[in-house]
Amino acid sequence: MKIIPGSLPDVLIIEPKIFGDDRGFFFESFNAMKFKELTGLDVNFVQDNHSRSQKNVLRGLHYQIRHPQGKLVRVCVGEVLDVVVDMRKNSPGFGQWMSVRLSAENHRQLWIPPGFAHGFVVLSDQADFLYKTTDYWAPAHERCLIWNDSDLAIDWQIGSDLPAVSDKDRLGKSLKEADYFV
Repeated sequence: MKIIPGSLPDVLIIEPKIFGDDRGFFFESFNAMKFKELTGLDVNFVQDNHSRSQKNVLRGLHYQIRHPQGKLVRVCVGEVLDVVVDMRKNSPGFGQWMSVRLSAENHRQLWIPPGFAHGFVVLSDQADFLYKTTDYWAPAHERCLIWNDSDLAIDWQIGSDLPAVSDKDRLGKSLKEADYFV
């Protein structure tokens, strides 16, 4: 497993070691002992989620103001552009975003610590997105940043196409209006 620091503080890109031959491939998608050894993080995942979405579906940017979730995310079918926004007011990365392509081809994973808003847009015809969380979903504490906030100016890499978003995501707040972590 290779750990690559993201462009935002505490975000990590993880490249697993792939063992492949003409029969296919194998890789260890998570090992708590190795994760702790390589990252210094002792995480306890309590929930696994799986979503399937079609091309140009955009989910996010979600976070929980109480019961914040750390997330380990990956794609097992297709490709997405995964985006995180630092919502920690005292962080040097506050209000900044980064993105990384996650796909079934590159097997990359992204560690998103608590305190970040998270979302993705599907770049392939379809994508299956898997994520482990360090806390349970708490709908009463869920918040959403609007995906097209002009102050964030996120490049979703979908050109002029408008993404398909849920009603909840359409009502997201701008960074200026959002609740932050202090």
